[in-house]
Amino acid sequence: MKFNCIALVCALLLASSSMFAAEHVRGQLKAGAAKVDVTPSPDQLRPNSYGILDHTHVRAIVFTNGTTIAGLANVDGNTNQRVIDAVNERLEKEFKIPAGNIIYSSTHCHSTGTVPQDELIERTYQAVKQAYENMVPAKVGVGNGVCYLNVKRDLFDPERGTWWEGPDYDGKSDKTVGVIYFESMDGKPIATYYNYAMHAVITGQLDMITVDFPGKSEEYIESAYKDDFVAIFASGAAGDQNPLYFQQTFDLRDIRIADYAKRGEDISNKMPPGGTGLDRNDPETARLMGEQKRMAESYGQLLGEEVRYVIMMMRRFESDVTLEASRSHITVPGRRQTNGGGRAGYAGEYVDADPITLELGLVMLDNIPICAVAGEVYNQIAVDLKNKSPYKFTMMTTITDGHNQGRGGYIPDDESYGAEVFEVLSSGYKQGYAQSGIVNGLLDMIHAATH
Repeated sequence: MKFNCIALVCALLLASSSMFAAEHVRGQLKAGAAKVDVTPSPDQLRPNSYGILDHTHVRAIVFTNGTTIAGLANVDGNTNQRVIDAVNERLEKEFKIPAGNIIYSSTHCHSTGTVPQDELIERTYQAVKQAYENMVPAKVGVGNGVCYLNVKRDLFDPERGTWWEGPDYDGKSDKTVGVIYFESMDGKPIATYYNYAMHAVITGQLDMITVDFPGKSEEYIESAYKDDFVAIFASGAAGDQNPLYFQQTFDLRDIRIADYAKRGEDISNKMPPGGTGLDRNDPETARLMGEQKRMAESYGQLLGEEVRYVIMMMRRFESDVTLEASRSHITVPGRRQTNGGGRAGYAGEYVDADPITLELGLVMLDNIPICAVAGEVYNQIAVDLKNKSPYKFTMMTTITDGHNQGRGGYIPDDESYGAEVFEVLSSGYKQGYAQSGIVNGLLDMIHAATH
């Protein structure tokens, strides 16, 4: 009987070990990538658009270890939950890719248009489908770089005596460029997925279809590797991060504000509407718009150079990997502002509102946690996650999976709630809950995926 009990215990331990192994199987990595044009046709442009400057794309990387399949996809511009749900439904039906195993994000460029929703669904599906069909045995590398292009944009100006949107040179700002790189077993480049925290607002005053610095960086990297290489920009926690050199936008905004003032409308403390108020025949306006176009190119090249450098310096690659993907939700107490009307420089007043549900996602590619938050997250929330993560290369991708589903707007870190700026004033998240909820929620997901 004693022998039988010992045998039973051993059998149970072996079964438990086998169950754990089944959940964390190592297998040969396969990866594929693709991109599909999603540029609106001229007849699909908004009435106040001045045309198409750049072509926009949806890009996708799909990978598997033979047991689990997951992916990363991104669109130049913005997407919505209905598009993602429709694409996921088709992928699950036709390729057995579980809904939630692909992290969808957007560059959040403020100057892209969009094709009709049915077309966007089809083209997004085609990008993921082609990436799936392009999968080949592969290996993956990861690394961190630095890029000094972003700056905290919440600034208290002592001369003006008020808050406004400007470069806070002493503000907290994570300069990290996180880079994941895939290549075939014989060394052929497949794709890269890189993460940086900066708003795509350089060309926002052109009133044209543009891809801003994210798209320019994607194009710059892809041109270096040629063939069918795909580069995906993933927006980091950029809720309070602007480009460091950004003066053209402020100057053009001032011109637009002055034009509205001549017509008796004060928009000085509001977001200027697009499409009106800028005379393109005016030499100064034309000069500033020309500078904006060149600035987007310059930013894209500089960020692209850092991504290429990080790839060049990678020395360790993994081809036999574990792969896990999961989704979760957190609920955050809400608030509603009762004294709106301005962009910055006044104290907000609030009442309690319904709780807000926020979706979190994770793709755990071997020892690389790629975390997703469906909202516009302040920079220090991602820094908090990185500092607490047990893994050196931890990414937080934001603006994911139809990011407006949370209905809470910007997500400030706890320390930033005193700033009288539009992101904080308009936030529907009550102070003291979102940061810990996001960070602890993602850490729990990482732990569950690796234990």
